[in-house]
Amino acid sequence: MIRVILIAIGLVVLIAIARMAYMIVPASGMLTPYEPRLAERCESLEVAPGTEDVTIHPQSGIVFVSAADRRSQNPETGGIWTFDIADPFQTLRYASVDGPDDFQPHGISLWVGDDGRQRLFVINHPLAGGHTVEVFEVDEEWRLFHAETIAYPELSSPNDLVAVGPNQFYATNDSRYQSGIMQQLEAYFGLPLAGVSYYDGETGRTAAGGMIYANGINVSADGETLYVAEFLGRRVNVFERNPETGVLTHRRAIPVRTGADNIEIDESGDLWIGAHPRVFDFLAHAEDESVNAPSHVIRVDPETGQVATVLYTHGEELSGSSVAAPFGYQFVVGGVFDSRVLICPRG
Repeated sequence: MIRVILIAIGLVVLIAIARMAYMIVPASGMLTPYEPRLAERCESLEVAPGTEDVTIHPQSGIVFVSAADRRSQNPETGGIWTFDIADPFQTLRYASVDGPDDFQPHGISLWVGDDGRQRLFVINHPLAGGHTVEVFEVDEEWRLFHAETIAYPELSSPNDLVAVGPNQFYATNDSRYQSGIMQQLEAYFGLPLAGVSYYDGETGRTAAGGMIYANGINVSADGETLYVAEFLGRRVNVFERNPETGVLTHRRAIPVRTGADNIEIDESGDLWIGAHPRVFDFLAHAEDESVNAPSHVIRVDPETGQVATVLYTHGEELSGSSVAAPFGYQFVVGGVFDSRVLICPRG
């Protein structure tokens, strides 16, 4: 009997080691070396610490940048900045003139109505605790005026969101546990405990689960397909979306062989993703700003599943890329901790 128990324990240990290796080796980047690409042709624009998410107005080329100093957690540094991609150095300004006092923005999404109405949805992690979505009206001068605060139980660990109506959105929860031993187990064993919540304008609910660190999220132009990046799962999930009910049906997953972060979509429907190819380099960068982490931008064709590297740098120009937003012949790259964005030629 003791022998059987020891054999069972040994098998459990071996399975645990195999699972950790399965997660850690790809995340380390050892299997996918990259050569620098394109970064030397980009312009650097100083904005504010932690340019984690970027989105661009599809007609005007006005760029929205979500920034918060995640190392110092200084409540005075968080906010939304804007600039015109055609003249970034002369047009950069602080836009969230009417933001909450405790404003630590994370993922953002711009909703533009058929009547021209514009609302910016922003995930906020107040230093006082909890998580909210702050909704802003965007005026004709691209200033943001606070409209409402949304919170619900299923908004438990939000990372990114996508607005699908004037009051409706999906948000990723990147993990189930935020502290303690379960947080470590969830991360190192790649437990599929993350997912997506949906807010229908009145109440929130869980819309999808079973993901390994759900991160970036976006929706197709027709509103019928939802894309969700799995940072540790190193793939992009494709969901069929019912625009009437918000119900999601999983169709497939596209492997991307990098730590996929935020998702933006170009005029052809391709996905542009800022990514972290070497997770442990990124974690070292998070602890010490003098340590560079690679920045990686990929373009994904959601129809064929083809993945192409658009930009790669070891981190000298910008460390820890988390987003790449395309517009016309350019795209803008932001980073989780970096105070800059890169404005790069496309193609």
